[in-house]
Order: sequence, then structure tokens, then C-alpha cells
Amino acid sequence: MRVQLAQQAQEILGQSDVVIITERVDDVALLIGQMVKMGLPEVLDRHIPHHWRQRGLSWGWTAVIWLAYIVTEGDHRKVSVETYLKSMHHTLSALTAQIIEPLDCSDDRLSHLLQHVSKAAYWHQIERDLNARSIEVHALPQDVIRCDATTVSGAHEVTDGGLLQFGHSKDDPLRPQIKVMMGALDPLGMPLATDVLSGERADDGLYLPIIERIRRGLHKTGLLFVGDCKMSALETRAYLVRHQDWYLSPLPLTGATAAAMDAWISEGVTQGEAGSLELVVRTNDRGHEVLVAEGYELERTCCAPDGDLVWRERVLVVRSPMHAAQQAAGLETRLRHAETKLAALTPPRGRGKRQITDAATLVEAIGRVLTEHRVEGLLSVAWEKQVEQTTQYVGRGRGSVHREKRVMQQTRYHITHITRQADTIAALSQRWGWKAFVTNAGQKRLSLQEAVLCYRHEYRVERIFNRLKSRVQIAPLFVKRNEHIEGLTYLLTLGVRV
Repeated sequence: MRVQLAQQAQEILGQSDVVIITERVDDVALLIGQMVKMGLPEVLDRHIPHHWRQRGLSWGWTAVIWLAYIVTEGDHRKVSVETYLKSMHHTLSALTAQIIEPLDCSDDRLSHLLQHVSKAAYWHQIERDLNARSIEVHALPQDVIRCDATTVSGAHEVTDGGLLQFGHSKDDPLRPQIKVMMGALDPLGMPLATDVLSGERADDGLYLPIIERIRRGLHKTGLLFVGDCKMSALETRAYLVRHQDWYLSPLPLTGATAAAMDAWISEGVTQGEAGSLELVVRTNDRGHEVLVAEGYELERTCCAPDGDLVWRERVLVVRSPMHAAQQAAGLETRLRHAETKLAALTPPRGRGKRQITDAATLVEAIGRVLTEHRVEGLLSVAWEKQVEQTTQYVGRGRGSVHREKRVMQQTRYHITHITRQADTIAALSQRWGWKAFVTNAGQKRLSLQEAVLCYRHEYRVERIFNRLKSRVQIAPLFVKRNEHIEGLTYLLTLGVRV
């Protein structure tokens, strides 16, 4: 917009008019400033090769501008960036001190960037440099590392060897997905290492590669790795022990653990009745001390799968009152639904009311309801047989005293009482809320209270996944080729760091 200047302004500036360019800045200046402070352009340019005939922006600045657009707009589509660059040309040129042309962020150029970022040789070095720079500049503690995996769905065609595959998913099991494995630094929640894998893979085998990369990048031992029950695989625990690191994870209720858990809970119930369980308390946001958990610990000997390593580990058997209350509420809901369905099995006589006329059929129906709601042995059902007799004349015509008659008999079964087994439910309630954790850290390194509170902060790595899906909008994926999917996921984790 061209504006005519006043006489005094013309004398000061030496010109009669001025051109005013209006561009919507939003938070782009803050985001680019933060990425420059992180050293993102220099790190990317150091590890992504620059072709001798390449012109325009470097790969580092191209990634910075694209990330600024993604974080601001919540859109990772490549086709939109060129238009965005035209509308922000002067602002971006001033912020980056670079000569920027719209074609610097064209679809083809961004695709080449993703191809470079997807290469493990480049990406691992980029991660390592960014981690070292962040930890050194901000003096971050390096004691606790959290590892976890998530899935990202897309409307892609499933092909052999492709990253998008069907697998177990909490998001949308009807759509193909990729699996993103991540290790994050606690308590900041900064991603340290990321792997992108095909969506059908199980989590158990994904921990060792990510742990090994983190260990090599941090160059220290004595790290505490915290993860969910999939990280408690014997091979993973043996690897950490062999490299003088610590682990903390819950045990899955499968295999030998499922058999031993019953005895561990019984011991916990006995100690609870005797008042000898160790209490875990914390101070809430109102300044009050609240009971978080209670439990005890025991030790056992573990042996590596190849038999070349034996170590002692602590088993922390812990009961969470909140978890127990949730299980109690769940059982109450299932009992009420079961009682309602059981009562509906034998409705009163009436038009359209189907009756059960056989005892075996009634018993089978009751069993189905109890099994469906998982309340076997918790409800007792009593029923009675009702027989109704009616007299009818044989044949057609009016009735008379001497007319032959016959007796018709209708049988139905009616549920009279549904009773909850209070003693069984009370005994079961004592076994609610228990979970077993394992760690090779000693009491001085990690007490029972510290272990419980440390695992309670598992939400910190989940927050990274939340930002990945809600802030930088990784799903749905708008790229199709494997290297583009992998490169885009890595690039978006840089956006999460910002």
C-alpha cells in the first residue's frame, strides 16, 4: 500500500511517499528465534550434504521455515508451504537474514529434504548434536530416560514392505499405521531418540535399539530407563544390567508372573492386615499429604537368556488405592448390568414376551450373562418353575356337561432372586489395585517410594505423543512414500522440541 507523506515527514525522509507492506506474523518470529537458539539450522546443514549445484536456501533454513509453518498452522502438507512463503516473504527474509524465493519451499524441494532426513546416517548424527547442545546449554539432568511407543494412522494402501501396516492400535484399528518409538529425557520430556517402524511390529523388540542409541549419545552409565510392561522383557533387562544401567518397569500378568502374582498379592494382603506395608505419600496441590500407594518388596535372582549373566533384582509389589477404587467401580457397574440382564431373562407373561420353558435353557442363558460381564461366582440366581393349567373342550362347538374335556399345561421358569455373594466380593476387593514392578537399582539409588513416584510420571513421555498428534498434527499423514513418511516423522519431532 502506497501512502502519501505529510510535508514534515517528506523533509525528514527525503521522499514524498512510502510503501507499507502488511504481513501477518503470528508467532513465527518467536519460533524461528527459538530454533536458531537451538542451533537447528547449523546442525542440519552440518549433517545433510549440500550439492555443489544447489542454489537458494540451505537445508537447515528450509527445515526451519517449514517447521515454523507447521507449528503455527498445524498443517504438514508440502503443497501449502509455497503459498505461505509468498504471503510472508518480507518477514521471513528479515528474520532469517536469507534471500528467500517461493521455490525454496516448493513441493519437490521439501520432498528432497524429507529424503535426506529419513536416512539413518544423517538423522542419528542430527539427534546426537541437538541432544548434546541442549543438555550442555541448559545443564539438563541425565539420570532418568523414559521409553515408549505410539502409533500414527493414515489412509494409505497397505503394501508388502511398506511402513503402513495393520496392527494393534488404540487410535483406529481399522486403518493402517506406523509405529513411533521414542526415548525422552526426564523431567523435561525432550525427545532424545526416535525410530519409525512398520505398524504391525510388537513393542517388545523396539526397546533395545533405542536404548543403545541413547547410551551411545550420552556417553555415560548409571542411567535409569523407565518404561511400561513391554520393556520388562528379560533380554532388555539383561542388556541394561550388562552395561551397568538401571531399569524400572511393571511386570506383565503373563507367564510365570501370572502364577507368582497370586502369592505376592496374598503376602501383601497379610502384611496389610498386620499394618506392615510401606506407605507411599505425596503432597498434593493443596499442600495436603495423600496416600499414593502401599506395598512391600522382595528380591529374586535373574539369569540372562544365554545364561552368561546372573543378577539380583528387586520386585516391588504395590497396591494403589485409586486403582483399587476404579476396579471396584468397574465391578459395581458390571454387577448392575448383569442383574438387569438376568432379570430380563424371565419377563412376566404378556403379548410378545418370550418365555423360557426349559431349565437347561435358563441355566445356559444365566451362564452367558455372567460370563459376558465377568461376574462368575459373584451372583447367585434362584428361580422357580411355574405351571399354569387351563381346561379346554375337545373339538369344535359349544360346551356342555357331557362334552369331553382336556387339560392344557403351560410351563415357564421365573427368576425369583438375584443375590450378590458379599463374602466373595469382599475377599476379591482385597486383591484389587496390586501391581508388581522390577528394578535392579538398590535401595540407595531407588527406594520403593521413589520408584512408585518415578513411574507415576510416565505421562511425561505421553505428553510428547500428544504434542506430536495435536500440536504439529502428524495424523493423518499426507505423504505416501516410505522415506517421506519416515523423514516427516523425524522432522515433526524437531517441532516437538521447539
